[in-house]
Amino acid sequence: DHRDLHSFPTRRSSDLLAVPAQALSIAGVTLPDSMEADDTKLLLNGAGIRTKFMMDIYAGGLYLEAKSSNAAEIIAADKPMAIKLHMVSGMITSEKMTDATKEGFENTTGGNTAPLQEYIDGFLAVFKEPIAEGDVFDIMYLPGKGLNINKNGQFKGTVEGGLPFKQAVWGIWLVDKPADKKLKKGMLGN
Repeated sequence: DHRDLHSFPTRRSSDLLAVPAQALSIAGVTLPDSMEADDTKLLLNGAGIRTKFMMDIYAGGLYLEAKSSNAAEIIAADKPMAIKLHMVSGMITSEKMTDATKEGFENTTGGNTAPLQEYIDGFLAVFKEPIAEGDVFDIMYLPGKGLNINKNGQFKGTVEGGLPFKQAVWGIWLVDKPADKKLKKGMLGN
């Protein structure tokens, strides 16, 4: 029998979260099972927690057209997709989020941020206003348009830069040296 092992439950029922099938609860917040990207329905691929210094910082969810656990393919794909970041700590500040994101760009570009700097600056501008526990950021990639960024459901702007910039942003969470290894694993549905 060569059926996909992932189709069989491997955890005891006591390990499963008691949440509706259409959503995922993590770190006390609920991530919806889907999002809309223009006319494309995106499905929650997986989610996890970004931790730093033993503290939960945010819950992060990855949304794709079709589920995938292949980080390299997800980063490379020129397809609609989104990342949802739900702040779960009152300790996060605009400055800390900006610094962590800059570090992520350093990791994902191998330190060569110069070709993307104007787009990185535009992306970081979203984190300049105060950030509070409960804030939700939606980063949505739309091929040919760029990255649309929403904060708490309000449109904050589009950062262009095409596929190369999208790859740098997604790389923050999905490269070999990601922001958080457990978060990467969760986003990939593992």
